[in-house]
Amino acid sequence: MRKILHIDMDAFYASVEQRDDPSLRGKPVVVGGGSARGVVCAASYEARKYGIRSAMPGSRARRLCPDAVFIPPDFARYKRVSRQVREIFLQHTDLVQPLSLDEAYLDVTAPKIASPSATATAQTIRAQIFEVTQLTASAGVAPNKFLAKIASDWNKPNGQFVIKPAQVEAFLTPLPVGRIPGVGKVAERKLAEMGIDTVGDLRAFTLEELGQRFGRFGEALYRRARGIDERPVEPDQPVQSISAEDTFEHDLPLSELDAAIVHMAERAWAATRKTDRVGCTVVLKLKTAQFRILTRSFTPEAPPASLAEFTRIALSLRDRVALPASTRYRLVGVGLGGFRDREEMPMQGALFAE
Repeated sequence: MRKILHIDMDAFYASVEQRDDPSLRGKPVVVGGGSARGVVCAASYEARKYGIRSAMPGSRARRLCPDAVFIPPDFARYKRVSRQVREIFLQHTDLVQPLSLDEAYLDVTAPKIASPSATATAQTIRAQIFEVTQLTASAGVAPNKFLAKIASDWNKPNGQFVIKPAQVEAFLTPLPVGRIPGVGKVAERKLAEMGIDTVGDLRAFTLEELGQRFGRFGEALYRRARGIDERPVEPDQPVQSISAEDTFEHDLPLSELDAAIVHMAERAWAATRKTDRVGCTVVLKLKTAQFRILTRSFTPEAPPASLAEFTRIALSLRDRVALPASTRYRLVGVGLGGFRDREEMPMQGALFAE
């Protein structure tokens, strides 16, 4: 039986800003989203009370909270703090799988530092993070990654939650299906149409039924409803691709996808700022009303150096879709792939300054 932690820094970017500028403490702080078409990278808990969330258009965040303080992101500073946190993780286990600058999975089944329990290890790590960075983190403790990720969100901010093996079924049964990672609003609505509101409802459906309705995602839902997740913690997994996608309320023709492509490009670009690696290939993904998936990609001579360039390439890929104009689309996604380490691209270093 594995002992897995999911450690998630609390409102990381915004908390770093509030730590370094005392005048921001207690105020609704929004990192990113300050420009006319910018996207929110992070929001302090004071800003979240107004409904502001990451990946939200900055214009909407400003409408929700006109008094919010908008700050441009300083990723170099956030990465320095993230390295401090990573060093703390590695004191306890070599099995650390970073998901971004502000969260990671840790396998502490056999910790480097003797500890009475995984719960105690999580408490120690959180205390060390605060001592070194003056920032708080939340933790989930569970037998697998899926459950640990849910648990880390349970007592945020600055808390932790434990799901013991014997508690898994009782914990999951009343849980809304929307709490399962990967179940967005569209999937949640489709599940509700099947009479599925909770994980307990989901458990009543067979693997075949869910697979027929949702394909591979249905198979994942079947396993998650039973608390099954056999994925190991995989350290040092380099980023290969980052993308953002959205399913429309109503199917749209290609000619009406510009706004959606721009928005997905903004979300994907904001996510790429969380990694030290450089993406070289722009990808446009479309799904037709008949569930046919199309992808178009382009690798420029030099990787996109700005959101504007990234968006321009994504929009141009639309012209390479050769389906009839009458075709309707239910989903659009924009991504960046072909990631490489910056050290592999010495001639382009100036393009990627923070």
